[in-house]
Amino acid sequence: MARYLDPKADLTFKRIFGEHPDLLISFLNALMPFEAGRVIETIEYLPSEQPPDTTRGKNSIVDVRCKDNFGRQFIVEMQMLWDEDFKNRIVFNAGKAYVRQLKRKGKYNSLQTVYTLAILNENFDNSTEEFIHHFKIVNCNNINEIIPGLEFVLVELTEKFRPETISDRKLTVLWLRFLNEVGENMTKLPPEMQENELISHAAELCEAGAFTPEELAVYDGYWDSIRVEAALIDGALRKGRAEGETIGLEKVAINAHKAGHSIEVIATFTGLTPQQISEILKQNNLV
Repeated sequence: MARYLDPKADLTFKRIFGEHPDLLISFLNALMPFEAGRVIETIEYLPSEQPPDTTRGKNSIVDVRCKDNFGRQFIVEMQMLWDEDFKNRIVFNAGKAYVRQLKRKGKYNSLQTVYTLAILNENFDNSTEEFIHHFKIVNCNNINEIIPGLEFVLVELTEKFRPETISDRKLTVLWLRFLNEVGENMTKLPPEMQENELISHAAELCEAGAFTPEELAVYDGYWDSIRVEAALIDGALRKGRAEGETIGLEKVAINAHKAGHSIEVIATFTGLTPQQISEILKQNNLV
């Protein structure tokens, strides 16, 4: 009975998609919204750029980069944790890749589209039930007018992922289910995944027995770092909310004082103590 590692981890994701071009080609063709006749046939791997060595983001992003037979470039990344800098970062990275295509004395018409495919393990758009988002540079008054160059496909692989809504795209469903379902709680690959030669191969690459003890230690360390990073982000958010609430209460106390309410009355409807209110008023030169 096999034991599978999670394919979303750094070690497994890069082994599957960073070392096996046939798997990456299938994955991209399944997920990217290509026009007819423009599917990927071959790829050439490009060097990956490591995320900045900062506390937030250094562990939660895994990327693989390649160029296809049309010259189009692809940045494929697995984002385990969501942060507010995400959209700016993917635009920045895609923009850098686009500009670097132009060699000295090169012509602008030689530039090819750079695509970013980002698989997100957290929600980033709670305003819709859609879980696949395709962004282009379009005319706001006529979305059929497009400036080519950069495209982004973001997939929320969370509870929003509902295979039945894209049931006509069988390979897309299989690859997303593979990323979502294969892991340490699975001991046997579902028949529909076994029947697909490429996805079955990807699953074999995730079997724990295919990794050395040292690699398994790295795998475990990756999830430890993700948990630490998630705790830091959660702590920062909690601190921000608490500071925001405090600032809001301070404003209420100041306005209530200016309106002529006593400290005792202000304390009643803000929940602040009379001592805290007195200190706020002193800091703002109101007493």
